[in-house]
Amino acid sequence: MRIAILASEGAPYIKSGGLGDVMEALPAALSRIEGNEVVLVLPYYKKIKDDPRWETEFVCHFDVQLGWRKQYCGILRLKNRKDSVKAYFLDSDYYFGGRSAAIYGHGDDGERFAFFSKACLDSLHRIGFIPDVIQCNDWQTALVPTYLQAMYRDKFPKTRTMYTIHNIEYQGWAYSGFFDDVLGLPWEYRGTMDMNGAVNVMKGAIETADLVTTVSETYSRELMYPYYAHGLDSIIANASWKLTGITNGIDLDTFNPETDPNLPAHYNANTFVEGKAACKKALQQEVGLPTDPDAPLMVMVTRLAGHKGLDLLCYIARRLLWEENCQILILGTGEERFEHFFRELSEEFPNRVAAKITFNLGLAARIYAGGDIYLMPSKSEPCGLSQMNAMRYGTVPVVHATGGLRDTVPPCDEQGQGGLGFTFQSYNGDDFHGAVKRCLDLYNHNQDAFTALQYRDMCQDFGWDVPAGRYMELFKKMHSWQ
Repeated sequence: MRIAILASEGAPYIKSGGLGDVMEALPAALSRIEGNEVVLVLPYYKKIKDDPRWETEFVCHFDVQLGWRKQYCGILRLKNRKDSVKAYFLDSDYYFGGRSAAIYGHGDDGERFAFFSKACLDSLHRIGFIPDVIQCNDWQTALVPTYLQAMYRDKFPKTRTMYTIHNIEYQGWAYSGFFDDVLGLPWEYRGTMDMNGAVNVMKGAIETADLVTTVSETYSRELMYPYYAHGLDSIIANASWKLTGITNGIDLDTFNPETDPNLPAHYNANTFVEGKAACKKALQQEVGLPTDPDAPLMVMVTRLAGHKGLDLLCYIARRLLWEENCQILILGTGEERFEHFFRELSEEFPNRVAAKITFNLGLAARIYAGGDIYLMPSKSEPCGLSQMNAMRYGTVPVVHATGGLRDTVPPCDEQGQGGLGFTFQSYNGDDFHGAVKRCLDLYNHNQDAFTALQYRDMCQDFGWDVPAGRYMELFKKMHSWQ
């Protein structure tokens, strides 16, 4: 099957979060399936262009008509990709060059990714790759299904589209005049794109794509409710017949405690007791905490944003530190209020709390390996990768049972039996505190059971083969409609 995957970011070339991780692993997993031909298309950001690791060759160039304007687009093919995925970068200095390192957050983001969406379709036609399925992701490529249906069907007569929602909070809103000024779509698509008198490109994708997926089964059900859907609940409900949840995996080669070059000691499911002890000691030394092997080290690697449940941790942190002989380590950047809180907490409890307000992938890996308990009290979590990374490294998760956290962390009882971690149902600080206490009690009073839980976590298969198989089932379903 011929599959085109379109996204605004993808590791290892460039990433800002979980979408970048998925765009590294999913194309690779699909390409390993016999009979598949996979193409990945990304913007040619200046950061990629200036990185000497990536060898590219020029394919061709053309102009993209965007409303009343025409803009240059060049196609570059990556020459040194190690698997069978064919990766292409779309070059436009006007939209993707000469800017800050940030991928998003520019005043013309709507126009930038409208250009990219249309340029993707033009590029696939130019390189002669007419896919059976196009899989596009989040609002940045949400215009692809609408453009294909409205303006490119003659070039892609049998191509089906899948639109994947990684985070519904970011929908691609624009002013009403954006429809004519930038999109240039036929007038009959005005209603498709309109929402509350403005343009919403995610709404357009949900209505025009052949199938819609989200990144976990629970999240696909949650999106039917206003609490989670950020205004699109009725749109999602009307499209429920074509909505499916597929829980993401993680890259088992990248997140591998046996081979991870960032770790001071390596281990597997059979040697993790000694290996994690060495990693914990080294981590405590690195972040300035006492090297106490008996103090449970609770860790978070996260964006410091409200929906990550940090308000709950702020609410219970001092209570935990007063009641328990424990340590807390936070790595991340984000909202100033949270950065300030954790810096202040580390000053108040210098031997118990370490706050690393930075972005450091190497330290993140060492935290996954050296931590005992991973805290993830997210208010909402479409899928979440950190809890799977933590379990892969033998760190027991404590999570809010929402979205992908519910799907990947079935709850344990007080004795550590029956699940993979500790969960709480209601989003409030006291319930979160109760879940953390159950985990700490197991650690402090039944170390054998805690060790057995760590072993069970490490034995789970969170790889991409099963999710890729689910995607293929849907691709074949769409292909059969022709």
